[in-house]
Amino acid sequence: MRLFVIVFMVLYLYALAFGIFMTESFRLPAPLLFGFPLILLFREGGKELVYSKELIAFSLALISYYVIGIGDYPSFFATLLNFILCLFFFNYFIGSNTARYNLSVFIFFILLGVSALVLVLNNYFVGVDGLRALLVDDVILQSPAGISTTQFTFGYQLAAFTPFLLIYTFLFRKPLFIRLLAFLTCLVLIYLGMQRSVFVTFAFSISLFLILAYRFKAVLLITIAVIFSIAFYNLVLKNDVNSRDNIVAKNINNDPEHNRSLLTAENLRIYSEYPLGLVFYGKTWGDVIYRNQVFSSGITSHNAYLMFMTYLGPFLSLGFLLFIYGGVFRIAYPALKEIRKRENALLLCLCFSFIAVSINASAHNAWLLSADGPTLFLYFSILHFDKLKPSTELNPALIYNR
Repeated sequence: MRLFVIVFMVLYLYALAFGIFMTESFRLPAPLLFGFPLILLFREGGKELVYSKELIAFSLALISYYVIGIGDYPSFFATLLNFILCLFFFNYFIGSNTARYNLSVFIFFILLGVSALVLVLNNYFVGVDGLRALLVDDVILQSPAGISTTQFTFGYQLAAFTPFLLIYTFLFRKPLFIRLLAFLTCLVLIYLGMQRSVFVTFAFSISLFLILAYRFKAVLLITIAVIFSIAFYNLVLKNDVNSRDNIVAKNINNDPEHNRSLLTAENLRIYSEYPLGLVFYGKTWGDVIYRNQVFSSGITSHNAYLMFMTYLGPFLSLGFLLFIYGGVFRIAYPALKEIRKRENALLLCLCFSFIAVSINASAHNAWLLSADGPTLFLYFSILHFDKLKPSTELNPALIYNR
């Protein structure tokens, strides 16, 4: 029975992490297919719904954005279903069971690590796209990437995985060579993954961690990291610049028409014309970008927060964001103040990973309110940490008692 439950845990977290919903093989939503049996048959928590406020806030935000604003009913129902299943997974399946919590975190980041390995294979071996198509049961649209159809989707996996991996080695006091190996691994993955936004989020989250944890010593550590990165690039990666499958080549060959700064500036101009939010003017994105050459292909500014504010306006959007993210801030702030305490180690790894994926959303469309898998899992794992007070040791050998 334990093996049966673990298999379904892996399958549900696999579907969540990699955004697998409905495919040719799964005519029902995959998260529902794998998550519902866990919630229904192996629940650990009581009957109380401890996330009722989050459920109400998310539902209202999704209705305002997807239904009233965009008029996209399929996305609304799919996003709400993903959110409810993840909420129920933590509320009822994990409940008060610390071992289940630790195991779910371990499984989730192992899956992200496997996806990162697929990225490496995708860069150096032919035929890996066929493997990727099999793993996501869908058509591959962009390469190189991991277990995803596009590089954008994979970017959120990498944004969550890389800071968690490196900060884990610091907070759990791993040997120096393990920390260096983790840092080198993160650099290689970001380089091969062609993820400029992930590079920024990784640099920010790691720098913030070092400053909070080591104060003045952080300047020395950051300097060493920069010198090491430059040396690693010049000695190992520089000869690979001419290849199209790396972050430097992507930056050189970037399409100026789709420059993030230009897109953001245009979005801000549209926002200035409709300061109360498009929903209050009876407009949609398609209405306001009419004849706009920058957005002529139907793209957006690739800034999830700016798009949310453009539709709902400053008051409604900020109100939702403060309420939804307020719980994470309330839990994270005391832990950040006592960052060297070992009992906060796992929580802090999750928090910095969440910070990274949240920043990544300022350069892409996916985010918490689109039920992006890594972002959604990290959000509830942080909230549930406070309700569970789990062990700080992330032990893969932990199997819950049932």
